[in-house]
Amino acid sequence: MATNERFLSGFQVNRSLLAGGAVLTGIGALFGTAGAVMVCAALATAGRNWVRRLESPPTAMAQRALHEAKVASSAGWDAWRAEHHSPN
Repeated sequence: MATNERFLSGFQVNRSLLAGGAVLTGIGALFGTAGAVMVCAALATAGRNWVRRLESPPTAMAQRALHEAKVASSAGWDAWRAEHHSPN
């Protein structure tokens, strides 16, 4: 029982097995992190290429959508005021 240690009234831990499991877990975590970094890099590259191929930049599209929303809101407000005969 050189590699095992007894404590808590008979609970045994095989230290070499525990150390081997910890090492393999660490190696697996490194591979998982490397894989996640590769996936993020691939998605970022694809996203940049997609934005470059757009006819207009995303900021122009957002400004146009905001303008359209303001116009629609104003039209709705004007229609509500006309329906309810409200001066405001």
